Amino acid sequence: VQLQASGGGLVQAGGSLTLSCAASGRTFSSYAMGWFRQVPGKEREFVAAVNWSGGSTGYADSVKGRFTISKDNAKKSVHLQMNSLKPEDAAVYYCAAKITDYSGDYYSGGYDYWGQGTLVTVSS
Repeated sequence: VQLQASGGGLVQAGGSLTLSCAASGRTFSSYAMGWFRQVPGKEREFVAAVNWSGGSTGYADSVKGRFTISKDNAKKSVHLQMNSLKPEDAAVYYCAAKITDYSGDYYSGGYDYWGQGTLVTVSS
């Protein structure tokens, strides 16, 4: 499984950005997907996740109400819509995949595959 994240960039505080993650693999529809972020000197933290079907999502408290994760099984991709961005949202964002048996909820950890990061910078 290969994951390719894109969409990072520089945005002003209060602005919006959409991250995308394209995945390889014949069984993408069985993957639960997640987004994580990391700033230098800190541990990687959970941001948002979606279950295999796209029907269940979960968010870190810090982004709840501002970020939306969605999964497109037909296009083998997952997206993270980020609104009302704050300087503290600046980080390298990573997408991750967890293989499931077409069941289960979203996951905040225990992922099997990781993509390279995409940098989000938020200016104040």
